[in-house]
Amino acid sequence: MGVKLLGLIGTRPAPPGPVHPGDVLAEAEALHVRLGGREVLSGVDVTARAGEVLALVGPNGAGKSTLLGALAADLPAAAGVVRVHGRPASDWSAQELALRRAVLPQSAALSFPFAVEEVVRMGRAPWAGQPEEDEDEAAVAAAMAATEVSDFAGRSFSALSGGERARVALARVLAQRTRLLLLDEPTAALDLRHQELVLRVCRARAHAGDAVVVVLHDLGLAAAYSHRVVILRAGRAVADGRPAEIFTDRLLSDVYQQPVEVFPHPRTGEVLVAPVRGS
Repeated sequence: MGVKLLGLIGTRPAPPGPVHPGDVLAEAEALHVRLGGREVLSGVDVTARAGEVLALVGPNGAGKSTLLGALAADLPAAAGVVRVHGRPASDWSAQELALRRAVLPQSAALSFPFAVEEVVRMGRAPWAGQPEEDEDEAAVAAAMAATEVSDFAGRSFSALSGGERARVALARVLAQRTRLLLLDEPTAALDLRHQELVLRVCRARAHAGDAVVVVLHDLGLAAAYSHRVVILRAGRAVADGRPAEIFTDRLLSDVYQQPVEVFPHPRTGEVLVAPVRGS
């Protein structure tokens, strides 16, 4: 065991290569995932490209978080293939994956009372020993500023509110500075202002050339900020395209089993989604 560990420590993970707009940074092809003996994803195809925000939407239990976990190479495929940066996910070592994709899970829990800045700095761990290690201070400061957590950098993470913790967790992901960001419900615990802030950050990262895959429940946010949306239902992808193209009354009402109205904003023309209430 000791020899094996020494070998791992002495092996420097291969650094990521250049990324160009439109490059496929994560994709699933005919993906099937089984959890607890149940097939959660059935033949899903999805592609995340550099320069775009891809939203995964759908009702509870549709398989959104499972798909995100598979794209992150955190969940194994029962059939089909997942590729990260053009290679099967299983071909990358854990260290190499950490240089290529950053993952924000639904919940952020820590067992020890780390300060906020220490939590954000954890995102820089994969770059230890790489030339990019020199960027640690700048990366941490920029991530904290972008998520508006700089003012409580010295506070204990465990003493924060749920919304504050969510923003610190996102700052950790941003500090990692990978070209592929996989975010699971990053707006769930946030107030209106910070929901908008987080999605603006996602758009900014895509504008800078990253691929951002984000699980969202708010269809209005998905319509406003994503370049492309995949709608999931019962473990299958039922639509994939621009929000203005695939967000329709009929499809959303059918998928969510709730009457939904899709209409243009009276001033901007952007897509708005609202449930039909009353008689």
